[in-house]
Amino acid sequence: MGAGHPDVEHLTASPGAVSWPAGATAVSVIRPSRGWVSLQLGELWAHRELVYFFTWRDIKVRYKQTLLGASWAVLQPTFTMVIFSLFFGRLARVPSDGVPYPLFAFAALVPWTLFANGLTHGSNSLVESAGLLKKVFFPRLALPIASVGASVVDFLFAFGVLLIMMLYYGRTPTVAVVWLPLLLLLALITVLGVSLWLAAINVQYRDVRYAVPFITQLWLFATPIAYPSSLLSQPWRTVFGLNPMVGVVEGFRWALVGTATAPGPTVLVSAAAAALLLVSGAFYFRRMERVFADIA
Repeated sequence: MGAGHPDVEHLTASPGAVSWPAGATAVSVIRPSRGWVSLQLGELWAHRELVYFFTWRDIKVRYKQTLLGASWAVLQPTFTMVIFSLFFGRLARVPSDGVPYPLFAFAALVPWTLFANGLTHGSNSLVESAGLLKKVFFPRLALPIASVGASVVDFLFAFGVLLIMMLYYGRTPTVAVVWLPLLLLLALITVLGVSLWLAAINVQYRDVRYAVPFITQLWLFATPIAYPSSLLSQPWRTVFGLNPMVGVVEGFRWALVGTATAPGPTVLVSAAAAALLLVSGAFYFRRMERVFADIA
């Protein structure tokens, strides 16, 4: 039987019904889950050390046998910032809400790179661990969670460069910086929600791994990274927040480099959209778990 995430049923002996060997204890019968099932978050919490192990494994594998190692976490957003600054900032004269354009772009690229890297690795997490899925029973949710969690290390490296850029341009964080942990959480909820959807679909349809770079590129330009969302008037600016990364990007700029307008309604819409993505993605993931081991 190949069961992605089975239900475990504990059976005990009824007096006189079965002849049990001396000293026998309860028996656990593993059955494949059926239909829409609960998320079983308690089981995931019980295996939290396994999530930590998978996260550490992903961090080590990601930079194993690479020439530049963790430097890629800084080079990727930096090179993108240089290109955006040249074409959008200097040639197209795109407004930057009174912030130097390189800093304006990099403040958005730091959380965006977290999202893009987490999505790439999270969507492929099940396929890359196919052998493990067929041999060992553990909460399958641990794999995409670990892949997304490993991307936080890249974020920290890039965030350090952002702080250096802020010093160079003479910008200090505003009082709104206290919201930064919640904005980071919003980014993680968004990437995990999308990753759960795509990881589950990727097991059945391997086209997903080819579609993810295209989806990420489209999502990049649908997010106000190279341009400010202030170009949109209300109510379209708030509707724009249905893309959860809009609230994340605008929030990071507001908290760190002091853009003029607080993205209040936009962040609320983005938070609602991100929560919907996470909950629906988690339930769909659990719904499909029973076939993971069979077709991974």
